[in-house]
Formats: sequence, structure tokens, C-alpha cells
Amino acid sequence: MTTTVSSHSADSADSAAATQAEVSREIADIATAYQAAGVEETQPRLDYAPYRSSLLRHPTKDLHHADPETIELWAPCFGQRDVGPLEADLTIQDGGEPLGERIIVTGRVLDGQGRPVAGQLVEIWQANAGGRYVHQRDQHPAPLDPHFTGVGRCLTGPDGTYRFQTIKPGPYPWKNHHNAWRPAHIHFSLFGTDFTQRMVTQMYFPGDPLFALDPIYQAITDQQARDRLVATYDHDVTQHEWSTGYRWDIVLTGSQKTLMEES
Repeated sequence: MTTTVSSHSADSADSAAATQAEVSREIADIATAYQAAGVEETQPRLDYAPYRSSLLRHPTKDLHHADPETIELWAPCFGQRDVGPLEADLTIQDGGEPLGERIIVTGRVLDGQGRPVAGQLVEIWQANAGGRYVHQRDQHPAPLDPHFTGVGRCLTGPDGTYRFQTIKPGPYPWKNHHNAWRPAHIHFSLFGTDFTQRMVTQMYFPGDPLFALDPIYQAITDQQARDRLVATYDHDVTQHEWSTGYRWDIVLTGSQKTLMEES
């Protein structure tokens, strides 16, 4: 039996005018309704009213077969160079020291049986310490850092380890509703053997007070799956008088897999 829980339209014209209190109330009401109906949720809510654009971020039509070679003609282009070791250090890429808290983020890429995945291309992109991306669509009044591009990449080692040195990103406003702020996060992209196997996810930082207010995070119904998106502070990764350290493993398949965004 399928149980439907109604909610307000996700694409209403005045959605951005809703207050954080109204959105938080929607989040709570939907969760209560599912619990009252006895619905066990195991997957993120794709059409989730508090996340106003969620309707636009998942397939709503029947899937069509596509030529993989044609898809790859439109895939991202990374240039002619091999992945260099300096590309994993986002603090030295643009002629000077970026501002903010220097951090190291490391972990292992594993399959569902806990085996390391070597040679995996891992890319990251993120906002700077002020919560701003180097992107023309990001125009909120936070400073751009002339010495921080916010992008990096590396290949996993034989034991599946990746490692980035970067700046801890700041939270940033978004237009989901009035006074809406996203928790600080780093976007991760992983590739298989070709561009059609790309997987994208987000890594969060522990103890963020914005978790409870964020519709994207709250669209994940399984608390254990949410927890797997949050890195762990690791003092053994932290370097003396240089940077704090975080550890975050990425599991590609199985019951403990890291939640990936719908493509």
C-alpha cells in the first residue's frame, strides 16, 4: 500500500518569502505526518516542499536511452594534463595565502566490502572562508578571496586514500526562503572509468547548528545516512601550528554507502 503525505507546492511563486520558522514548521509537520501514517522512509525525499527547488532536481519523466559516447562529448573537460600532486592543495594555487582556517581533509574511498578503491579521481569544490564561491551566479555581499579558487582534485592511492589541504568553508545564504543559510560543506565528485559513472555528494562538518534548519540536509530521512555525510575531527590528522584535520571515508556501495546526489 502506498501512503501519500501532502505538502505545499515546491515551486510556488512566493516560496522565497517564507521565513525560516515557516520552513522549519513544514519540516516538522511532514516528519510528523509520515510517522503518524506508519511510513518507513529509507531514501531521501526527492519532491520535498521545504527544499523549494527539489522538484527541479530529480527526474519527473520516463528515462530515455542515450548514446554513452554522445554523453561524453558534453562531459566536463579537465585539459590535457595528468592530475598533479599540487592540485590537492587549495592553499597554494593562486599566488598567495588564502584567508581562513587552514584544514586537512582526508579519508579512504571504499567499496561495499570495505576494500580500497585505488586510482579513483576525486574532485572537490567549495565556498571560501566568507561563504562565497568563485562563480558569476554567486553575488551575495561576501568578499572574494583573490588567492582561493575553491577547486581541487587528486587520485586515490593504493589503499584508497585521498587527501586535500584547503580552507574551511563558511556557511552561505541561498534563496530557498527568507534568511536561509546552508551549513558549511565541501562538494565531492568521484569518477569511475568514464564520465557517465560520476557520483557527487557533500561533506559536512561536525556540530553545525544549521543542520536542523537546512531543508537539503533534512530531506535525508535516515539519521545514520545523515551522519555518514559528516566528517570527524581527527587530532592525528591535525598538524602542529599549521592546520586542523578531518577524516571522512566514502563508501561507494552497500548498506553503509555514502549518500550521493541524484543525477
